[in-house]
Amino acid sequence: MSLQELYRGVILDHYRNPRRRGKLTADHIHTEGKNPSCGDEFALDVIIENGVVTDSAIQGQGCSISQASGSMMADAIIGKTLDEVQDLAHTFKVMMTIEEGENPIDPDRPGAVLGDLEALQGVRKFPVRIKCADLPWTTLADALEQATT
Repeated sequence: MSLQELYRGVILDHYRNPRRRGKLTADHIHTEGKNPSCGDEFALDVIIENGVVTDSAIQGQGCSISQASGSMMADAIIGKTLDEVQDLAHTFKVMMTIEEGENPIDPDRPGAVLGDLEALQGVRKFPVRIKCADLPWTTLADALEQATT
């Protein structure tokens, strides 16, 4: 199995079996994002306690890229401080904008290990789809802004 096939499988698994799908009932921050050009919709609930993301839930509909990205993101932010979440988001955005063959991941930098999110790097070959992968992260940025104001 090639790396590309493995990545495709990870994306399809998160799309078909999204992690943290649902709504939070405890006190939480709720943000929503839309990509009107393709119809993707994404909503995020997060609970932040003492500067740490303790829970998250996602809702939405759209293409496999946007929904898989959200599933992976919702899982990846749990247990991280707000600074670590910001660092993870930065690393993800860098990964989505670099040229193929370059490596944005500095393993010595906190929050730089993307795990399943690395499967989305193939989206760079299709610039129109980068917005799909980025939608959950833009929605997360709105949640982090609410948390710090």
